[in-house]
Amino acid sequence: MYDVVIIGAGVSGGTVARELSRYNLKVIVLEKETDVSCGTTKANSAIIHAGYDPEEHSLMARLNAEGNPMFDRICEELDVPFKRIGSLVVAYDEQQTAHIEALYQRGLNIGIEKMKILSREELRVREPNISPDAEGALLAETAGIIDPMLLTISLIENAVVNGCELKLNYTVTGITKEDGIFRITGEAEQDVEARYVVNAAGVYADVVHNMVAAPDFRILPRRGQYFVLDKSEGAVVNSVIFPCPDKGGKGILITPTVHGNILLGPSSDDLEDPDDLMTTAELLGKARMGVRKLIPSVTTRNSIRTFAGMRARPDTGDFIIREAPGTKGFFDLAGIKSPGLSAAPASALYLIGLMENSGLKLLEKEAFNPRVEWKLFLERSDEDQNKLLKENPLYGRIICRCESITEGDILDAIHRPVGARTLDGVKRRCRPGMGRCQGGFCGPKVQKILAREQDRPWEDIVLEKKHSYILTGRTK
Repeated sequence: MYDVVIIGAGVSGGTVARELSRYNLKVIVLEKETDVSCGTTKANSAIIHAGYDPEEHSLMARLNAEGNPMFDRICEELDVPFKRIGSLVVAYDEQQTAHIEALYQRGLNIGIEKMKILSREELRVREPNISPDAEGALLAETAGIIDPMLLTISLIENAVVNGCELKLNYTVTGITKEDGIFRITGEAEQDVEARYVVNAAGVYADVVHNMVAAPDFRILPRRGQYFVLDKSEGAVVNSVIFPCPDKGGKGILITPTVHGNILLGPSSDDLEDPDDLMTTAELLGKARMGVRKLIPSVTTRNSIRTFAGMRARPDTGDFIIREAPGTKGFFDLAGIKSPGLSAAPASALYLIGLMENSGLKLLEKEAFNPRVEWKLFLERSDEDQNKLLKENPLYGRIICRCESITEGDILDAIHRPVGARTLDGVKRRCRPGMGRCQGGFCGPKVQKILAREQDRPWEDIVLEKKHSYILTGRTK
């Protein structure tokens, strides 16, 4: 019996888990994949938005504005890279100039600080490679970039260290309620009982909701496709750069990443199948051409990766964060599309406030540890490196040459409280396979280390999902 079950281990579920782990509660997170951060959280633009974009008086606007300032403290506590590099919305004509002025005024009304309308000349000083046709831009200095995968891993690891439980490979197939207790049924798994349920199931949030409550919203999956450029392209822009938004969303952007790459995208493609994460030449081509309107010199010749992510677009037009009507104790954290990442810390506090009002007793623990340490070997001081090498010489063996990741780093990623069990799980934690060769050289070595450390055959090590096998057997 648990006090709270959280369904979904993305950034939304992870933030709620960490906040609840501050209290004397028995909490478990259920995740259908082999690892945390395997859905929308791992495949998005990795931006912390300033907050001028959502419609005034919406939950999106409120929680984005409240959430943005919280990231400095959270990322310092969880040792997650975060940089406030600012964002620009670029205008090319009088109509678009009027639009960015309206966004500026909306931001002021919402309470967003450090915004400014830049002239053509000021824009070129900040972004020398911007299109010569650009007339000006809205600058929002509080916007930033982050590693959303490492953020989510750190959130859930911190929750686990503070007493939360995590159950992976648990696909929820049914929910019933009897005598005030929810029973969650899993595919070939033991049932889980709890007094409260948090539905943070991303693109499947409507499916989970409908298991126990009356259907009253739909999630409309929207796919976005991206390019990742090599670090050699890292100087092409200094800020997150958007075109003027339209009815399809914020548009195709270009942004640095916290690790020194450049990200282009996303395209916008409404689908019925939330698992359709294929990339297509047509939509990648649209993303490429869209970015060239902003930065004509940008090229995808040095693209090292393309990928697609799925946005959980709600048919309500706003975040759905509430106790489900008619089902006391069941809480939806649904429809968390952009700016869901930016709003996540505030969304968690808002939801937990609703749960407390519904009867959840929040008694703070005397010894809550808010900190997680993530330091790669080559990011440490010389003194720390020498100490680690004496303890374990494998910190001196480079496995990933592109990202300079050592075997000691990989061992740490595997043996942490929420450790990696797959090739991509290691990649998300310490970046082998994220560089120019995309794991062409280090992938087999990482697979060998995973097999050795888990005492499993090589053939049992998967790339990501349950059956994404890399090897099927020996040839000789």
